[in-house]
Order: sequence, then C-alpha cells, then structure tokens
Amino acid sequence: MATYFRNLPFFAILIFVAGAAMFLPATVATLTEDYRTGRVFLYAGLMVLMAAVLLGFASQTPGRPPSERSHLASLFLAYLWLPLVLAMPMDQAVGNTRFINVYFDMVSALTTTGAQVFDPERLAPAVHLWRGLVGWFGGLLIWITAFAVLAPLNLGGFEVTSEASIQGKVVSLRGQMRAAAASVRIRKHALHLTPIYTGLTLALGFALTASGEEPLVAAIHAMSTMATSGISPTGGLEGQPAGILGEALIFVFFIFALSRRTYSSGVGRDLREHLTKDREIRIAIFAGVVLPTLLFVRHWFGALEVNELADGQAALSALWGSVFTVISFLTTTGFVSDSWGDARAWSGLKTPGLLLVGLVLMGGGVATTAGGVKLLRVYALYKHGVREMEKLIYPNSVAGAGRLGRRIRREGAYIAWVVFMLLVLSIAAVIVALAATGLDFEAATILAIASLTTTGPLA
Repeated sequence: MATYFRNLPFFAILIFVAGAAMFLPATVATLTEDYRTGRVFLYAGLMVLMAAVLLGFASQTPGRPPSERSHLASLFLAYLWLPLVLAMPMDQAVGNTRFINVYFDMVSALTTTGAQVFDPERLAPAVHLWRGLVGWFGGLLIWITAFAVLAPLNLGGFEVTSEASIQGKVVSLRGQMRAAAASVRIRKHALHLTPIYTGLTLALGFALTASGEEPLVAAIHAMSTMATSGISPTGGLEGQPAGILGEALIFVFFIFALSRRTYSSGVGRDLREHLTKDREIRIAIFAGVVLPTLLFVRHWFGALEVNELADGQAALSALWGSVFTVISFLTTTGFVSDSWGDARAWSGLKTPGLLLVGLVLMGGGVATTAGGVKLLRVYALYKHGVREMEKLIYPNSVAGAGRLGRRIRREGAYIAWVVFMLLVLSIAAVIVALAATGLDFEAATILAIASLTTTGPLA
C-alpha cells in the first residue's frame, strides 16, 4: 500500500484529495437538513475516490524518472481537468444551470480568482462551503507547487533572485530535478506547508467567529483570505456583524500573501529581521501608506468643499476603508471594506477604479497565493530604473548592494520586464477576444485584467 501511494502521479493525488474533500460539504448539508445536497456530495465523493484508486493502479510507473516538462504538464492538467471533477457534485446540487457555468465557477475557485457566477441567495450553505473549500485547496496547491515545481525550475518569480547565478555556481536544473523525484519534493513540502496553511486558516476562522460572524461565513472568509480568492457566501464584507474588527483580523492575515518569508522563515527575532529587510514587504508597506494617504487627501479636499471636515468619525472610517481595500486588491483578494463607501459619502467624490486595476497588476509576493506581476519583479524594475537615472547623473559611478543587488538590477530586471510584457500582451489578446463577443472596451479590459491577475471581485 505504501508503494502504491509513493508511486502515484501528481494528478491522481489531486483527485484523491478532491474526492475526500467532498465529504465535508456532505456533512454540513446533513447537519443543516439539506439531505439532497448531502447525498449528492456523498455519492460524488465515493465515486471520485473509486475512480482515483483505479487511476492510481493504471498509472503506476515505478523507476521512471520524471522529466522537467512532466511537472508543468501535471500542473496544467490539474487546472484543466480537475475542475471537471470538482464541478460534478455542484452541478447536481445547484440544478437548473448549464454545466459550463459550474465548470467556469470551479476553474475560478481553483485558480483563486473567485469570480461570482451564481447569486449567493441561490446556493445552499453546503455549496458555498464547497466553493470556498475549492478556492482554499487551490491556494494550498499554489503554495506547494511554487516550492516543489516552480522553484527548482527558477520560475514563478524565483528567477529574479536565482541563488545559483548570484554565487557563480553552475547548477544543472535537470540534475537538480532528478536529485529528488517530484513525488518526494511534493510530499516534503506538503507535509511542511499544509499544517501551517491549515493552522492559519483555523486561527482566522475562530477569530472571526469570536468577533460575531456566523461560523460558516467565518470559515469561508478565512479560507478566502488565506487563498486570496475573495469568495464570500454573502457577496462580500459589506454589512457583516463583525464590522471593523472582522476586517482588521482579515487585514492582519493579508501579510501571508505579500511575502513567502512570512510562512517559510522561522519565528521570533529571525522572522522580524527577515520581514524588516524583505523587499516585497517594503513595497507593500509603501503602497499601503502612500496610496491611502493620497486618496484621503483627495477626499479631504472634497469634504472641504461641502463643509464636512468636522465629521471626524467619517474621516477615520474613510481612511480605514482606503487602507483595507488597497491592501486587499494588492494581494488580489478583492475584498472591499464596508467603510470604502464612507469616503464617497464623506466627500461626495468617486474613488478612481483605475487605482484598483494598478494594484492587482502589481500583485503580491512570490510563492504566495496572490496573482499579478509579483512585488519582487516590480522591485527589480524599480531598482533598475533608479540605477539608470543614477548613471545619467554619474556615468562612472559604481553601485553597491552586493552581488544580489546587482543580480536584481540586471538579470532580474530583464526577466521581470519580459514577464511584464508577456502579461500585457496576454491582456491585450484577451481584450480583443472579449471585444469580439460584443463587450465594450471598458468591460473587456476589466474582465481581462481580473482573469489574468486572478482577482474576480474586480469585475
């Protein structure tokens, strides 16, 4: 039996996990006396587990070393075919809808995009839990594959600070990939990261419940925060019983989408030192301070014109709404603060939506659940630009920051620019495709950016 599971391909493992996860909404549906939905998830879970067992026997390939392409191919198949499996029980539970709608919803959840396909009132509590659980599982999948698959290939943002290039060592990636099989690396990182990911989710879920949220809503919001999916059974954070306290708790956990050092480093003093020196955290702090301040000043002048400066509570509420929403969209979660609308009520001015578009394009940290270009690539482009301006003033100057700094400014910035241009070209292609269906330019642009940055609530 141990040999059977040891030789399972990555895709078969994912199907096993998907089948086992279906029993949780089945249990919730039974507890809420929604027996039809409970049977749907129960039978679907049993069927998927049986299919996974047969697939595991059929795909046993002991002794065959995995190639570099096989890892990426398995990941691609996971996002293409796994939503078909995940959509089966939801299609039966929702009813009166086309399967393509449910498949789209599952792709959106698994990729942590969180686009809203169905009205929240239409879905049963167990179905809401299933959507949140799929998004949560998609976030965990990103954590594990980022370290087990993308890092050895110097992809996903790791190429900006590739240690092999910095230290002058010639490391064969193929040899590195063969040194530890994919199953070994995935198992190692899964055993290390899953307890952390689960523990953080449970901590946030219990904290939200203690602050006044309903247990099911708190659990889904906790899973959505850790996965940065933005999935909510109520359509968002507006009007939630927890209020600003609940938003503050969620705000604290946004840090895990800003830098991988928040969960991959040690604790105590070492963690504080890592975070204070982390480039991604510094950019996030800069964005979280400067942009809300500019928004606040803009609304302050608007309030000055309508004689609302005396309303201090509205001013503080507007400031908090700006800070929370800016960081939320920077992590590509997409939660909007309940106080976000207070800024408009205070000043009478609209908040520019283009700001949120720019934030999701920046994205969060490398090897986190956030999408976008990634903060480390933005940092590399920024440092390269600063260095070029310095050379205009002092052509013979020599920059400092050591080999790592030079690596980021040179090769890192070059690769970051290539990735950024690929994203821009992809956005342009999706805009053209959506415009061909009859959408206007603004709607096509928003949908294209929301899909490619995995920020469904932006749409």
